[in-house]
Amino acid sequence: MNNETVIREAQFNPKVKTYFVVGSCLAWAFSIIGILVLPIWIPIAFVVADKWFKSLQCILTNKTLIVRKGVLVKVEKTIPLDKITDLGSIQGPLMRAFGIESISVETAGSSVGGALVQLPGLIGVDDFRDAVLAQKEALIAKNSGMPQQSAPALPTSAVAEVADSEVVSLLREMRDSLRKLEERS
Repeated sequence: MNNETVIREAQFNPKVKTYFVVGSCLAWAFSIIGILVLPIWIPIAFVVADKWFKSLQCILTNKTLIVRKGVLVKVEKTIPLDKITDLGSIQGPLMRAFGIESISVETAGSSVGGALVQLPGLIGVDDFRDAVLAQKEALIAKNSGMPQQSAPALPTSAVAEVADSEVVSLLREMRDSLRKLEERS
């Protein structure tokens, strides 16, 4: 977090531990082997759920969203705010029964495979989402107001010609690449 200011740290509902245990026990119960494993799994699940809950951390800074979680496999993701494309709220039937919600964070590259990060049990999902989006907008506004790298001044018609020729050149390269791909298939 170099040169970053912490704006908000997310809080998580302790009910998410029970949700984790019940959800995993239901999954085990619906499998043939799970019925045999279930009596052993329940006490283990409470320990794992407690350690997992203690590892949950989500910090909103002025530039990024930092997420840490995990028991056996520790995960830390630093998501630049300007790369976030969607913050979703999820609440399935089991979550509704426990009175918890989940927030999902998507970026441009993550939308194909689902959310980049999903955080169940976040307290005040709507408020946290609003804070992240407000900071994202502030960051984008700040960055767009920054002076660009200085380049020699060109008349606007010359700039348009350079931009058009670059676009045409790029389109030609893309066309040629597509043709090569089609020839290979």
